Amino acid sequence: MDLSKILTITGKPGLYKQIAQAKNGVVVESITDQKRFQAFGNEKISSLEEISVFTTGEDKPLKDIFKIIFEKQNGQPSIDVKSSNDVLKKYFEEIVPDYDKDRVYVSHIRKIISWYNLLQQESLLNFSETTQTDTGDASASPNIEPEK
Repeated sequence: MDLSKILTITGKPGLYKQIAQAKNGVVVESITDQKRFQAFGNEKISSLEEISVFTTGEDKPLKDIFKIIFEKQNGQPSIDVKSSNDVLKKYFEEIVPDYDKDRVYVSHIRKIISWYNLLQQESLLNFSETTQTDTGDASASPNIEPEK
């Protein structure tokens, strides 16, 4: 599963596929409705491949968290993002027992679960091809929190 072409854009809901490089940014396509538009360089654009979650030890790449959720849910959707804060925290603690409770907020947990559910709904989660080159070097990944 290659998350390097799946993007999140600050201020815009949902996830986007990178389609092409443009002069002042990138051309993206919404995963849900396939509408295309140009995202400009002044917008905060993050690849899901770059995002990791703070833990009490090594930060955990988002891809690894998606894989754990996928296995826990047997490939089915995760819990409802509108669940109570306590339910979401308890669920996320089952997924990432050592997540840093001081730096990972419920809004981050909601966003991670909603991203997982969106990718699962669109059949974009494929863990059968996981290789060392897919996961990359975790130490090279920047420390990026999910957006609030």
